[in-house]
Amino acid sequence: MSTPDSFVPGRGLKLELQGHVATLEFSRPPLNFFDKDLIMDLVSALEYLDQLEQCRVVVLQAEGKTFCAGADFTGSEETKDPQFPRRLYKYAVRMFRTRKPLIAVVEGAAVGGGLGLALVGDYRVTSEKARFSANFNRLGIHQGFGISVTLPRVVGIQMASLLIATGRRIDGREAVRIGLADVLAEPGQERQAARALAEEIAECSPLAVMSSRETLRMGLADAVDAIIDREASEQEWQIVTADFAEGNKAMAERRLPVFTGK
Repeated sequence: MSTPDSFVPGRGLKLELQGHVATLEFSRPPLNFFDKDLIMDLVSALEYLDQLEQCRVVVLQAEGKTFCAGADFTGSEETKDPQFPRRLYKYAVRMFRTRKPLIAVVEGAAVGGGLGLALVGDYRVTSEKARFSANFNRLGIHQGFGISVTLPRVVGIQMASLLIATGRRIDGREAVRIGLADVLAEPGQERQAARALAEEIAECSPLAVMSSRETLRMGLADAVDAIIDREASEQEWQIVTADFAEGNKAMAERRLPVFTGK
């Protein structure tokens, strides 16, 4: 396994290429929160791999016990800015415009925007130990990262509505049952299962794979690009509400929030 010589991954990223399969791993311990820099670095890596003929499939994975906990709205001045979601999502939409099949390995939790990141992928490989949650409403905020489009696309509008309205957590087995994930591996075998799926895809004609993928995903990136304007506009005013402050405080204190609708 080797690292491509002509590309330098951003901070906390590792990029390795073995045969026709690239593995892109990010690390932002302990919860793998993302920020604008991480999303930009992931975009740069994926756009680079689009130009690399040897690469036919990309596996996206995270170091540690959490796949991604989304944005840390309590951790920096950047995320406290009401304009933060709009700026970040405009970079994120570029991930949907890349051309190589993407497999997300969800080990641990994919929460909020982290679920949105996992949904960028064509496929998700997980285990029963994983946890998936569109927990935005439990934080007192509108969903983001294009989830308004991507989640209904894989589980249907009714199930997506239920998951968003409740913010409930489901495990990897339930995620596979409802179509949110595609492969259920034994705990500890998620990466091997993702690699096997990637190799199976890489055996096919790369031109045909990219072409058929483009047809199946036709309009997806444009739909995400359009919906993030709505998502960001709603998040901008909700970020400064008392409910959002309470939601974040309750999460930090590991208790149920007490919302007032203000």
